[in-house]
Amino acid sequence: MANEFWLSDAQWLAIEPHLPKNQPGARRVDDRRVLSGIIHVQMSGCRGRDCPPVYGPYTTIYNRWNRWSRRKLWQRLFEALRQLAPDDDFHAIDSTTAKAHRSAAGEKGGPEAQAIGRSRGGRTTKIHAVCDPLGRPIALEVSKGQLGDIRAALPLLGPLPPARLCAADTAYDANGLRQFLAERGTTPVIPNNPTRRRVHPFDRQAYKRRNLVERMFYRLKDWRRIATRYDKLARNFRSAVALAALVLWWA
Repeated sequence: MANEFWLSDAQWLAIEPHLPKNQPGARRVDDRRVLSGIIHVQMSGCRGRDCPPVYGPYTTIYNRWNRWSRRKLWQRLFEALRQLAPDDDFHAIDSTTAKAHRSAAGEKGGPEAQAIGRSRGGRTTKIHAVCDPLGRPIALEVSKGQLGDIRAALPLLGPLPPARLCAADTAYDANGLRQFLAERGTTPVIPNNPTRRRVHPFDRQAYKRRNLVERMFYRLKDWRRIATRYDKLARNFRSAVALAALVLWWA
């Protein structure tokens, strides 16, 4: 099939050392083959059972995806890759929403426990992200759709090395975030809210680079299962975002 996806040698060399080894049970289907099948499902949005047989049994593809999501393997892979090429000159932070499909409903714990909320777009999940100067995602989180952007900013930026500049839109114009960035030696590049009494310096030229994070979200949403959330479990959707981010590093 012309639209099959296969990990390149460079991608596989970066990922393979972090995969589980010496697993018990019957002889395993090749990890590279199964991982390529998992990516195919996430990119195309097809059902697991409709995954082309060239990738191996669809049950194996689903079971390994679910098991590795439960172990947070995808997030660990993303973190390991991010640390290979740190660039602390410029960060951009923003969020986007993904419409929750009806098949995402019904998991135990209720919608909010599974990061599904109600906003103007209906039932949605919000993806929060920070990108580097090359437009590559370096921090990710998901939340219910109505969560304010500012509430996710510190948990995302805190674990990252301080950047020289950090760009964000007016949703992030808060004294607490500005103070946090300044204490780290980072210059905020955030427009002033029109209601603000004390106006802060604002570099319009540097702010133009904020479109890097917008373009990153466009590439993330090229993945059908990111643009629309089909997963019932927040952990599986979080894993899908991390996996897409992994592949974007080579895009």
